[in-house]
Amino acid sequence: VQLQASGGGLVQAGGSLRLSCRASGRTYNFNRMGWFRQAPGKERDVIAAIDWSGDSNTYYADSVKGRFTISKDNAKNTVYLQMDTLKPEDTALYYCAARLITRSSWDYWGQGTQVTVSS
Repeated sequence: VQLQASGGGLVQAGGSLRLSCRASGRTYNFNRMGWFRQAPGKERDVIAAIDWSGDSNTYYADSVKGRFTISKDNAKNTVYLQMDTLKPEDTALYYCAARLITRSSWDYWGQGTQVTVSS
């Protein structure tokens, strides 16, 4: 399984970006996919997640709730992160990840895409 993240870039505060993460390989046993971010000197934290099948339940960290939207296209094996009303504190390296059924840890990671928000 490989995850390929894309869509990062430089944007002014208040702007928007859309990240994409395409999975290749065996995705039939995915349970959940998520987006994480890591700013310099800080830990990598999950900011959004979505069930890969079924009800598509979502999770958002408080820091992005109401501004970011996670979605997926199972036919394209792709998960998206629509980021609106971006703030300078959203600047970080963003990673996508996939978790397998019956697992409690995140099993596969994308390579990361940089998001920089200027004030």
